[in-house]
Amino acid sequence: MPQVLEFKLPDLGEGLTEAEIVRWLVEVGDVVAIDQPVVEVETAKAMVEVPCPYGGVVTARFGEEGTELPVGSPLLTVAVGSAEGDLPGDLSGNGADGAEPSGNVLVGYGTGAPAARRRRVRPEAISAAAAPLAEPAPAPVTAPAPAPGPVPAPVPDEASGPVAVVSPLVRRLARQHDLDLRQLTGSGRDGLILRADVESAIRAAANGTAVAPSVPVPVSRPASGPAPVSAPVAGERIPLRGVRGAVADKLARSRREIPDATCWVDADATELMAARAAMNGAGGPTAGPKVSVLALLARICTAALARFPELNSTVDLEAREIVRLPAVHLGFAAQTERGLVVPVVRDAQSRNAESIGAEIGRLTEAARMGKLTPAELTGGTFTLNNYGVFGVDGSTPIINHPEAAMLGVGRIVPKPWVHRGELAVRQVVQLSLTFDHRVCDGGTAGGFLRYVADCVEQPALLLRTL
Repeated sequence: MPQVLEFKLPDLGEGLTEAEIVRWLVEVGDVVAIDQPVVEVETAKAMVEVPCPYGGVVTARFGEEGTELPVGSPLLTVAVGSAEGDLPGDLSGNGADGAEPSGNVLVGYGTGAPAARRRRVRPEAISAAAAPLAEPAPAPVTAPAPAPGPVPAPVPDEASGPVAVVSPLVRRLARQHDLDLRQLTGSGRDGLILRADVESAIRAAANGTAVAPSVPVPVSRPASGPAPVSAPVAGERIPLRGVRGAVADKLARSRREIPDATCWVDADATELMAARAAMNGAGGPTAGPKVSVLALLARICTAALARFPELNSTVDLEAREIVRLPAVHLGFAAQTERGLVVPVVRDAQSRNAESIGAEIGRLTEAARMGKLTPAELTGGTFTLNNYGVFGVDGSTPIINHPEAAMLGVGRIVPKPWVHRGELAVRQVVQLSLTFDHRVCDGGTAGGFLRYVADCVEQPALLLRTL
């Protein structure tokens, strides 16, 4: 008989504890090769295709699209043949099509043959292998909607049959808050109860109100008694999950933990824009990519952080220590269709403006395509936020926890300015620095911002730090 192996959701990056299933790439009965992507998931950091380390026949999947699964929970099971004839049909190597034997397909071993095509196997042929580990399909919720008031105590699953919940994380969350999952109407496909439904019920219980589903889903009429009445839904409910949920959690934590302060200054960016034009025009038609304003500001930031290392740090709350970091991993805010992300330019302190600009360009393109890896979205030590692209002059941004500071840059626009004792029209930009007041006082923050502004007004100052 083939061996049935269980593939669990692996750890996909720094500090990630769960992921949401976006799209299954295989069906039950499909033949998969070793390291073939089987599911696309969205973490708090990025969209990732997860490869399976086993080769064989998919016998079961755990979780519908839209379900959040914790790291370490089952994703699917695969029937792996360990000897000739173990797998049904042509999978044993002696199928009716006369194919040559494919050999053992185990983790860490390859046959040298081309990757297996996505093939389907008759369900009856794999039922014996799938039986030990496959879960029954979630049943639709049939209980009537609860009456207003506290949520009743949970009823054991065995007492009333299966609940339309796939995610162990959702079940655990419900148990922790004494919620009866049978009293909830799931907003997922076929009435599947999602984490957002449980969290909504928790809030409703705390407020002493009726539990309202995220999206009204029809429920079947009980054998006797009055027809269930769905609680009214006030407005559209959008679950805070994926990138949006991660941003919400991080910003809320930043506000809770970091005593931030903001200082700002207007700067004459005319000379900076002239220096950029000169740099981009010096190489001729065979020159490389153009240097952006963001790349120049990033280079200015690395020079300023070398002078004011207090702002390239983090706070260890447990040890009550300020940790000054040796390298500048510069994050920059990028708006995408999936929301705001902050890719990180590694070791920015050792790069020139051209190198920083090229890396910003690469990361920006990857962000737009949804191809950023968790490693490219973590580990930042300082963030540069160019909100001027939205046509605004100023902002008081929230620090990207656990960093200690963020430089904000507004739009660069012509304004009246006193230049060399005379009124002139100059290219003016507003710069703002939001900083963690635990790592430094206003004098340090003001010194950093003043140095940045001076470099914007006189780019030649950077030559002193090269």
